Amino acid sequence: MILTENITKSFGDLNVLKGINLTISKGEIVAIVGASGAGKTTLLQIIGTLMKKDSGKVEIGNIDIDSMKENQMARFRNKSIGFVFQFHHLLPEFTAFENVCIPGYIARTPKKEVEARAREILSFLNLNDRLDHKPSELSGGEQQRVAVARALINNPAVILADEPSGNLDSQNKTELHGLFFTLRDNFDQTFVIVTHDKELAGMSDRMIQLKDGVVVE
Repeated sequence: MILTENITKSFGDLNVLKGINLTISKGEIVAIVGASGAGKTTLLQIIGTLMKKDSGKVEIGNIDIDSMKENQMARFRNKSIGFVFQFHHLLPEFTAFENVCIPGYIARTPKKEVEARAREILSFLNLNDRLDHKPSELSGGEQQRVAVARALINNPAVILADEPSGNLDSQNKTELHGLFFTLRDNFDQTFVIVTHDKELAGMSDRMIQLKDGVVVE
């Protein structure tokens, strides 16, 4: 599902990634771990087409990312990759339901189809009674579940999560971690999760450790 070959990235004189080779299978939940500054988030953003690499190759679903023009890449990102961040990045002026629908509207999926799918996912995530609430009216755990629902709206093959439980209390962390595995089992999606959380990393199918910009065993 995901292949990287010899990915490098520098910021000025700082070499952040020094040749990353990864193969991640469909339906796998992989945790990327390592100390702060090891290059975890940079790698995730390159896989997610949010940041350009200096050299190397990224394939998602046998599609070479470099083969696409910018507008093609934007459509691919919208439809094929879901993002979940530590800070939920929900739009404050919109309700939970509207926040979830927005990527579907951007993908130009028929409105009725988008809204039916949004209701289905929010129901699956036990948020039926929060659809009309704005982010400020939701708990931290509820906001993160809305962010997960938004990531799922276009039924992406890959979910990329950057410290998704970093701002949650213990109970909400445990629920979110279990949710990822439930989603994988129900929708057969591939999860790549950058995390410092030892519990989440330990639950994953596989841990990939980065140290000083390289993968270590």
